[in-house]
Amino acid sequence: VLIIACPCALGLATPMSLMVGIGKGAENGILIRSGEALQTAQGIKTVVLDKTGTITKGKPELTDTLVTSNWIENDLLRLAASVEKASEHPLAEAIVEGAKSRGIPLSEPTAYEAVPGHGVIATIDSRRVVLGNVKMMERERTPLGEFEKKAAALADDGKTPMYVAVDGQLASVVAVADTVKEDSAEAIAVLQKMGIEVVMITGDNQRTAEAIARKVGITRVLAEVLPEDKAHNIHLLQAEGNKASPRGSARGV
Repeated sequence: VLIIACPCALGLATPMSLMVGIGKGAENGILIRSGEALQTAQGIKTVVLDKTGTITKGKPELTDTLVTSNWIENDLLRLAASVEKASEHPLAEAIVEGAKSRGIPLSEPTAYEAVPGHGVIATIDSRRVVLGNVKMMERERTPLGEFEKKAAALADDGKTPMYVAVDGQLASVVAVADTVKEDSAEAIAVLQKMGIEVVMITGDNQRTAEAIARKVGITRVLAEVLPEDKAHNIHLLQAEGNKASPRGSARGV
């Protein structure tokens, strides 16, 4: 059988199908850079999701303010929110909004210093205030005492605890929580049924990250990863022989 046909149709078929695929992606809120990216997608075995704003709604809210016996809750929250006033991080914004919702007036921070992956330091009304995670308290050589267990309990509940030290003494643990999106678990389950491994990456602490992962059915978690190290972690996954596709924001934790 001899078939003679114009090759033009074949030449148009491939780019046309790619254009349709990219268009369908856009209709569903998925931005595909190029036809090459779409063709590569068929071989993806691992999808890496950022926690904040991808799995969660990306709008954390202040949930807890635990203080030592020598502090009044609103007084401590005023200091914590004043320190975070200069930050654009979602967790910082949650603390600031939590204080404002209570009508607490804030002060302007001075001598402000951000320590990536740890926390922030500033002077508020002549008092040195340090707010951050366990690593930050270790850096400042501030004992955690009974608040270590309280922070762990908050983390196990899916919240992000942060310590507040004033003039070298631990004064509080504040916690914020970011609600999981309604469709996250379903979307992740669909990917897993397709044979794709779903990995969650976040700058949040291990306990909090694992609590969120359990809610959406993710078993592999990369926690306490600094923003500048996320790309390196993706490369490590690719080195395992996986075609890994990252999804999320560098701003999230």
